[in-house]
Amino acid sequence: MRGATFGDGCDTVGPVSVDVNAGERVTLVCSSAREAAITAKLGAGLVKATAGSVSIGEFDPRVQPVHCKRIAAFVPHAALALPEMEFERYIAYRAALWNVDRRRATAHAKLILERLQGVHEAFAFPLAGALITPATLVVLERPQPAYAEQIVAAVGSRSMFSTHLERAAAELFANVAVQA
Repeated sequence: MRGATFGDGCDTVGPVSVDVNAGERVTLVCSSAREAAITAKLGAGLVKATAGSVSIGEFDPRVQPVHCKRIAAFVPHAALALPEMEFERYIAYRAALWNVDRRRATAHAKLILERLQGVHEAFAFPLAGALITPATLVVLERPQPAYAEQIVAAVGSRSMFSTHLERAAAELFANVAVQA
């Protein structure tokens, strides 16, 4: 992101400038939950910058959103209120979105859940849904600091960008200097 700004007529978030290179975990400390949410969505290409630029890989989400969505998987902050018995249906839905074989996605998601042992299912399910994809960038909106070790292990060598409200939480997820 280079000077990426999002404005909706009432309020503006940004400008934000940050690089996430292959295999890096970069965090950004934000001043509010709204800023953290919008910045994460900018980083995943889910909202378009009204000023500045965002590139995901070599693609611009304003012009090539489909290509960006093949690279970046987004994990929202809000817990997923989904009973365990509905997990396979959720994974089937995510597999269909990403054009991933349903059976392979389900098997992969179950392995991911094993890695996320101890993470409440409401937070584990959305992460597993994101990680069944071939995405090379995982964008997390205010991930739960209590689960940092499990989340980082599950994401593995993929690039990761996360937004936070506190520096201490951000440092649990970063291997690159925390951006302020």
